[in-house]
Amino acid sequence: MKFHIAINLERMTPSTDMGQVRNHVADMICMADAAGFEIAWAAEHHALEMTIAPNPFQIMTWWAGITENIRLGCGVANAAYWHPINLAGEAAMVDLLSGGRLELGLGSGAYQREFDRMKPGLAQKDSYLYMQEMLPLVRELWKGDVEHNGTNWQFPKATSCPKPLQSEVPMWVAARSPVTFDYAVENNCSVMSWPLTMPFSEAEKYRTQLDDAIAKAGGTWAGQFAMMRHTSVYATDEDQFSTMQAIRNVLGQFGNLMMKKGDVVNGFPEKIPFEELEGNVRVDPAMLEENLIFGAPDQVVAKLQLYEALGIDAFIYYASMGLDMGVQKRSLKLFIDEVMPAFA
Repeated sequence: MKFHIAINLERMTPSTDMGQVRNHVADMICMADAAGFEIAWAAEHHALEMTIAPNPFQIMTWWAGITENIRLGCGVANAAYWHPINLAGEAAMVDLLSGGRLELGLGSGAYQREFDRMKPGLAQKDSYLYMQEMLPLVRELWKGDVEHNGTNWQFPKATSCPKPLQSEVPMWVAARSPVTFDYAVENNCSVMSWPLTMPFSEAEKYRTQLDDAIAKAGGTWAGQFAMMRHTSVYATDEDQFSTMQAIRNVLGQFGNLMMKKGDVVNGFPEKIPFEELEGNVRVDPAMLEENLIFGAPDQVVAKLQLYEALGIDAFIYYASMGLDMGVQKRSLKLFIDEVMPAFA
């Protein structure tokens, strides 16, 4: 099983210095690069301090300049917010500037609040239609001139400038529903899934959906299946306590966005009272301890072995949960020193 990292520039309060946030993320990316992580993933979100990522391609270009080997993943661009020519050119530029390290992921977005501002009138549940039109079109634009008269975009003959360095850029789709798994497999894309805070059974469900999609496509698929989970490895009671406080705090804000129950003031979502949270954002400490990749190194190894046995090709270490920067770095170091060797 290979290892990826996903990390955001994040602020949970206005008092957090953005320079420190920038430097911390750079340090974490460089640690992952030196340790042999395969891919670093940059998100796309808008007008939210908890995930500061208005342009994933800009973030990946930054990371390209401070790393040597790690590949640079767009995880993921929301297709509905982009024009195909714009997205194809931005992505190809990252590939050019990074020496051919681009991994392009597309998705359907998460929060209706963002759609209401970035694509007014579009329901999040319908945004997968933009992704399905965008993905093959980007591939065509990378090859050369193409005229397009689709449902969501229409334009005269044009091409991507520049073109990617790679002859075939790896493409990823963020998937949780059967229709998206089917589309990813049909279009020879790798798949990334995120069970949020749900139990391991949620990961098993995604594996079943992927297997069903592969069967529908004739039984063959050359892609990778990656699974993302919040991760914190700790060796002290203090760091364990900090981890649990941080994840419960961020889930209070995440619940605001997912359940549309609170306001967002200057980019900071108001926290929803814990008793009002449900489903994917439940905050029971025992549940979180069990479901997420939290624990001492030996506990984390045991949890990851379950994912490896499930047929997960790559585990995405999701570092961002509003956790103290020092605790984040200690966690990543423990993961590198005491967890990764078990999967060498």
